[in-house]
Amino acid sequence: MTLPDGLPWDSALVTGASSGIGEAVARLLGGHGVGHLVLVARRADRLGRLAAELGRAHGTEVEVLAADLADGSELARVEQRLADSDRPVDLLVNNAGLGTSGAFATLPSDGEEHEILVNVVALVRLTRAVLPGQIDRERGAVLNVSSMASYQPSPGNATYGASKAFVTSFSEAVHEEVRGSGVTVTALCPGYTRTEFQGATGGSQDRVPGFAWTSAESVAEAGLAGAAAGRALVVPGLGYKLIAGVTTPLPRSAKRWIMGRAAGTLSDRGRLSGVNRTRWR
Repeated sequence: MTLPDGLPWDSALVTGASSGIGEAVARLLGGHGVGHLVLVARRADRLGRLAAELGRAHGTEVEVLAADLADGSELARVEQRLADSDRPVDLLVNNAGLGTSGAFATLPSDGEEHEILVNVVALVRLTRAVLPGQIDRERGAVLNVSSMASYQPSPGNATYGASKAFVTSFSEAVHEEVRGSGVTVTALCPGYTRTEFQGATGGSQDRVPGFAWTSAESVAEAGLAGAAAGRALVVPGLGYKLIAGVTTPLPRSAKRWIMGRAAGTLSDRGRLSGVNRTRWR
């Protein structure tokens, strides 16, 4: 989908805005005339530099809100900002994400819980914080960044894939709940995207052929275009659209087998080898 010149929002809050897809979303919003942005991430220095750049280039008013969304008190500050009726947010982009990889039985349980807090709990709470005001105003949108991993079990990334399955299902369900209200909810399901998030996996990305990679900019553009059009689900890239269509009717047992081999996580004895990596988006 092509991003329209005029976007239907005056303000937006973007989580995970310090790099990757979130940064690309912020740049596109500023460049397409969204006049007020709230940028959320853990790295305040990066957010400050991006805010200054957007202000110089486009005259965008930018609030920097440094927060770790896995921390309850910091998450509450972002919720309060979203619920502030004097400063309404037309578009919420839930992009912040955390991924762990390796055999689930070898990974620290605290890290897996942390991942769920960021990918699921924070996304649900922020969506809940913004929707009532948007519904009252009969105007607004939520764009939740999910993943192609939500389409099938993900051996070697079990918690990540499960968290993204939640995001896609949750987004589609709430999309139907708010239908006709003037508000929409969109799940964005990218495949392999060149960001720091993927780079942190080390050698694992060497197994992915070049044609399978997409850019953060193209993913961000597809997501914003889909949200502006009120779509429930966006899969960027023709190849990934085909994959989504082909894999959906497969038996779950076949999906597990295929993904286990594709991820390269099965040892010669058929057991998952232990790798412990954590990735932030």
